[in-house]
Amino acid sequence: MTNAIYLTTTEPYSGKSIFALGLMNFLASKTDRLAYFKPIISGNKTEKDRRLELIGKHFNLPQGYEEMYAFTRKKAIKEINKGNESFLIDTIIDKFKNLQDQADFVVVEGTDFTDVNTNVEFDGNVAIAKNLGIPAAIILNCAGRTPSEILDLAMATTNSFMVKGVQVLTVVANKVEKTKLEEVLRRLNHVLPSSILVTAIPTHESLSNPTLEEIRESLGAKLLFGEKLLTNRVDHSIVGAMQLHNFLERLKNNTLVVTPGDRGDIIIGALQANVSRNFGKVAGIIVSGGMYPEPSIVKLIEGLETIVPILQVEDGTFMVVTQVNQIRARISASDKEKIALAIRLFEENVDEKALSDRIVNFNSEIMTPRMFQYQIVKRAKEQKKHIVLPEGTDERILIAADMLIRQKVVDLTILGDREEIEVAVKKLNLSLDLDQVNIENPTDSPRFEAYAQTLYELRKSKGVTLEMAKDLMQDVSYFGTMMVYKGEADGMVSGAVHTTQHTIRPALQFVKTKPGVNTVSSVFFMCLPNRVSVFGDCAVVPNPTSEQLADIAISSAESAMMFGIEPKIAMLSYSSGTSGEGEEVEKVRKATLLVKERRPDLKVEGPIQYDAAVDPGVGRQKLPNSEVAGQASVLIFPDLNTGNNTYKAVQRETGAIAIGPMLQGLNKPVNDLSRGCTVIDVFNTVVITAIQAQESSVK
Repeated sequence: MTNAIYLTTTEPYSGKSIFALGLMNFLASKTDRLAYFKPIISGNKTEKDRRLELIGKHFNLPQGYEEMYAFTRKKAIKEINKGNESFLIDTIIDKFKNLQDQADFVVVEGTDFTDVNTNVEFDGNVAIAKNLGIPAAIILNCAGRTPSEILDLAMATTNSFMVKGVQVLTVVANKVEKTKLEEVLRRLNHVLPSSILVTAIPTHESLSNPTLEEIRESLGAKLLFGEKLLTNRVDHSIVGAMQLHNFLERLKNNTLVVTPGDRGDIIIGALQANVSRNFGKVAGIIVSGGMYPEPSIVKLIEGLETIVPILQVEDGTFMVVTQVNQIRARISASDKEKIALAIRLFEENVDEKALSDRIVNFNSEIMTPRMFQYQIVKRAKEQKKHIVLPEGTDERILIAADMLIRQKVVDLTILGDREEIEVAVKKLNLSLDLDQVNIENPTDSPRFEAYAQTLYELRKSKGVTLEMAKDLMQDVSYFGTMMVYKGEADGMVSGAVHTTQHTIRPALQFVKTKPGVNTVSSVFFMCLPNRVSVFGDCAVVPNPTSEQLADIAISSAESAMMFGIEPKIAMLSYSSGTSGEGEEVEKVRKATLLVKERRPDLKVEGPIQYDAAVDPGVGRQKLPNSEVAGQASVLIFPDLNTGNNTYKAVQRETGAIAIGPMLQGLNKPVNDLSRGCTVIDVFNTVVITAIQAQESSVK
């Protein structure tokens, strides 16, 4: 098996980014010791290579930029012209070997086929791959090609590599028309050796068409308005030179409007069309001819809530349209939407198991944040669950919902008024297709009466009347929890705008706890630089008794196992072993004994201090015979005050990602967000809720 691969193409704009991003994302689930290397880059000392910038930043690679390449294109050509090919190759090999020593896997990218003879560049890529002694992944540009033409290109390219002694590991037919995908795959598998993994990736508008930022950069345009929306994609461009009513009839979704700077009517019409539900999304506006809009028009624009990017150029209108149509789309390090889409295309079309069998055969014992996040998202996708989000008008919820739907992680119900949600989605410039989610307003829902009746039956012994039940069911937390209780949703995530008590009270009232569980508690998955630890309980039980601590420890161990983490439980206190005395230490000591009695299969140590639990050196010194000391993966805090402050301190001081809190002990998953949560917090909490739901359905 190899620990490196050489990505190469036969011509420019073949779409190497899709395979490079997808492959790196896949490898990140196996190890955190990754490297990316480009022997010859297109950049220079003042302008960095775009792909190295993209891969290095997105995957947070440890290598410095200078370590990731050997020569600039200009320097490489200079060495070749001087007859120093051997120096060129030796330097490339040396740099590659240095990276190989540092990493478990190195992805090497060939040259970009620009500015020089393509035959020379092709031969150069073959020579580099051969001298590095690594197999090749050939990415073919299939845009505009028939299946027969793709077949001829694949066979010729593959033979050229194999004849010169380079093993071809995979051939990727990229940018294939969707209707021809199956035919291309079938015919390539028929003619290429069975040892070569064949993949076909369909063309996708979102990657093929440029963003406003790419257009601004290519034209050297001046940005007048709309800096935050420069990631808008352009699918169409039109000239705004006719009367306004004729112009509006020509607007399509993601349209770029090019109009002279003195056409205030077209500019304002385009901006208004963008916020109207009756027209498609306007990607942006270019005002041409070097003219600036009139002051009154500028004043009007400045008062608008949503402003798409408006660029200014000196060239005339029709020349600008011609230039725009010639711009090639790219994926930049800041374009998270394109990056996510590229990774998704890779995951949907590449047989990852077959690829893994061919290129890598190792498993790292280290669980990194990226590995953990990759694995839980992939696991959630394997058996899609239906999650309800009650706080449908919160921006963070909607942005996270957009990410979840685009990545096909879960099915969603969003609670709230549909018109308000539609306006918010458009205001946030999201690509969220509301036809792909279920939007429901509790008071207007056809489920409302049945839900209220069910709540009344469940709580009438507690003094709840039918009228009270109807009042409660208007609350989104009660309505969402009832969806989960009735099996019409698999789990619920709330708390972005509601308190913890407001979120979990309905669950405690009628979802209730699992058999044998007396304590509802929580865990955070703390994604530290080289491991993932489970912290419990940092969110629910203020001052647990010994019995409750034992419940929390056992539930937390089961949560760890659910997510592929071997539980080694540390019952934390201010002393280790038998060294300390006091009421709080005795509480932890008793809880540890209860865990051992109830679950003798679990590895548990306590009381133990935090440093002895996680630091191998300290652990050996304080508790030399312990199976847990120095290697604890599940850390149980003695009270909420200690746990909550510790998780926040670790998160802030180390930059760790805290995923959670995840509630444990309930019959069905209901999870609470912090009111200070980020979009990523919402995304991750929905993912872990989906996995809990998978486990619940198995049991």
